[in-house]
Amino acid sequence: MEMPGDREGLAALLMRVRSEDFVAGRLMEAVEAVPRRLFVPADVADPYGEHSFPLPCGQTMPSARTAVRLAAALRIQPEHRVLEIGTGSGYVTALLARLALHVVTLERYRTLSSAAADRLRNCSLSNVTLVQEDGRAGYMEAGPFDRIVVHGCFDELPKTFVEQMASGAMLVAPIGPGDGEQQVVRHHKQGSRFELTPLFPIRLQPLEIGKASIL
Repeated sequence: MEMPGDREGLAALLMRVRSEDFVAGRLMEAVEAVPRRLFVPADVADPYGEHSFPLPCGQTMPSARTAVRLAAALRIQPEHRVLEIGTGSGYVTALLARLALHVVTLERYRTLSSAAADRLRNCSLSNVTLVQEDGRAGYMEAGPFDRIVVHGCFDELPKTFVEQMASGAMLVAPIGPGDGEQQVVRHHKQGSRFELTPLFPIRLQPLEIGKASIL
């Protein structure tokens, strides 16, 4: 599974996120434990590089650093139940599963969801529920959640997500126009109020409508 240069790439990523993004502790252990090579396309030379990678169904997966920053923004504790919108390759899912009690992850493409399920099994991660849904309305059936992360942008946070957040919950999502740069924002629910923390810029597409009928 591992290729020449992977260990060096991992070491360089860990140094970057430790010094620039102040990532430490359990998340660093999760990054070391999850073999990113398993989740990237076969022809990728450096899975830990500062760029995104193409996935089937016209989708993309974020760079390793962006994935780690998203996971870090959630401040996950071992007792937390997490909702992820947009499974993609399953790499971020694997990091979340290493940190949380349970992860529910939604993906509109069956092709991506099935492949991610195989990768998660190969990583011996059994605390993940994969669901084929577009995720635009969250997943009320399994809520409320302690943490929510969305791999797609909104002009503003939909009310339905607020209703699925437990007391003290955090939600991390890109907020901004679908045709430009957005800001990843952490929404921290405190009683009836929300504390908003802008984190870093990103470019993602809005969530697509409906489950894919063929792919």
